[in-house]
Amino acid sequence: MLPDQFLQELKYRSDIEQVVGSYVNLRRRGRTLSGLCPFHSEKSPSFTVYPESQSFYCFGCGAGGDVINFIRRIENLDYMEAIRFLAQRAGMQVPEDAGDDRTARLRQRILEINREAARCFHRTLMSDEGRPGRAYLIGRGLTRDTIVRFGIGYAAEGWDGLYKALREKGYSREELLQAHLISEGRSGGVYDSFRNRAIFPIIDLRGNVIAFGGRNLGEKGPKYLNSSDTPVFKKSRNLFALNFAKNSGRRELILCEGYMDVVSLHQAGFTNAVATLGTALTEEQARLIAQYTGEVLLSYDSDGPGQAATQRATGLLEAAGVRVRVLAIPDAKDPDEFIKKFGAQRFQQLIEGSSSATDFAIGKLRQQHDTTTAEGKVAFLKQFAVLMAGLPNPIEREVYLSKVCRELEVDKTAVAGQITREQYRRGAKERKKAERELIAPPPRQGGLNREDELLLRQHPREMKAEERLLRYLLRHPDRAESLRERLPEERMLSESDREIYRVLLERCRTGQSLELTALGEQLPPQAVDRMTGWLLPGAAAVTAEEAEDCLRCLNDYAARMSREQLGQLSGEELRQYIEALNRQKNKQGD
Repeated sequence: MLPDQFLQELKYRSDIEQVVGSYVNLRRRGRTLSGLCPFHSEKSPSFTVYPESQSFYCFGCGAGGDVINFIRRIENLDYMEAIRFLAQRAGMQVPEDAGDDRTARLRQRILEINREAARCFHRTLMSDEGRPGRAYLIGRGLTRDTIVRFGIGYAAEGWDGLYKALREKGYSREELLQAHLISEGRSGGVYDSFRNRAIFPIIDLRGNVIAFGGRNLGEKGPKYLNSSDTPVFKKSRNLFALNFAKNSGRRELILCEGYMDVVSLHQAGFTNAVATLGTALTEEQARLIAQYTGEVLLSYDSDGPGQAATQRATGLLEAAGVRVRVLAIPDAKDPDEFIKKFGAQRFQQLIEGSSSATDFAIGKLRQQHDTTTAEGKVAFLKQFAVLMAGLPNPIEREVYLSKVCRELEVDKTAVAGQITREQYRRGAKERKKAERELIAPPPRQGGLNREDELLLRQHPREMKAEERLLRYLLRHPDRAESLRERLPEERMLSESDREIYRVLLERCRTGQSLELTALGEQLPPQAVDRMTGWLLPGAAAVTAEEAEDCLRCLNDYAARMSREQLGQLSGEELRQYIEALNRQKNKQGD
């Protein structure tokens, strides 16, 4: 358990405005600050920072807490790792007896293993054994400086070279399996996961090697192999080379598909290039990008799958509040090939001539329809109307409508009418969705889980009583002993409410702080989210009289359930139950 004094000092040195402001573009609004939430997609700011209470809360998704909870979420860390992250930032030493968390130790161990593996791969590349890797990388036009900067390596063809090297360093077979650097065969033996591959280390924003991508140099196996998810790595939440790109000094990021695209662009001077990790862009990656820039240049492959990925990525990025421009790459299949053929200056011209996401979408529609025929023109305009109906900006919609109708020589009024019908249809779908969510609302990140939402629908009075009682206890810790005597924790319906109740009562009993900073050590982030909402400035306080009503409500429900259960007992079971009650009373009397 961390000392309260240490936590208070850490919180004092980690001002929430400065910490959050390094991830989110905040604007001051009186005594608070607001911005787009980094934890869910939104276009209007619902994320608020409260400097006076050193807390944050999102009114859209319910995420909230103090600076520790923010770092836990934004960096995907557990409690102790967030503490260490902030302590390092603040130049503080974490108390030695605080780091005995098994999960944290495993994460730290895997990071050490990855660091050693990266060194081993790079040494192999530079040795005689690494000739195939060097030949491939030099053939792709990479310089020695670029290879060293990215820490690129080579996994030899042998079955267990890395395994033996890491075992000699003292790492166990089980640890290497958990790091996914080795795999287990059918006979129970193990072999290296990466063999005969050029290796690209994936590095997080703190400089840790968290995973690897391997490009096959042989004929067998997949072209690219990426690390599986581990306790330190989630494919869907990371980007290759973001550790470099975030310090590029450029206002936008260039988003590519592959490692070689990114490495070639960096070598050519475009150090703001990043790539997804063997998967299509995810919502989490789009939100991560939104933390660092408001504009993205999409530079995907020019083939069919690449163009389809461009359309999908555009939607995700715009939903995250990022402006998208699309690079058309002529006479080359990808950015890497274009750079090698035509050089950096021509690529800069592509950037300057990049099209908006809407222009790109209209261009794709034109390719699908022959607008020189009446039939093709009608089909194109129907899909164009669907596209325009999705544009939130009426001025942008009017500009494109006028331009397309002029080019196709059609009456603007008719097309505008089709757009209006599409908007109405889209609005009807949204209304139906809202109605469905009123009946069965989806779980919110910072709100109730599905089990609790079901309980809320089945037992609204009791569930509200539980929450109000917890809010009362949070503000009136002096009433903890009385509440403990009058309401045993098992009488709470919700498992998550029971957990909060148990932790609050125990901390009150031992005289510990009920501040969010301390509670986060024992409770999950979702619980801290909820409690943050209860403590917001202006949140209605629960009076002693209301707390009494809540106690009565929960105890009445428990008594009602007990009577129903007693009515279902057999005569023998009822006799045993009464004897047990008498024994309990006698024990209390003693």
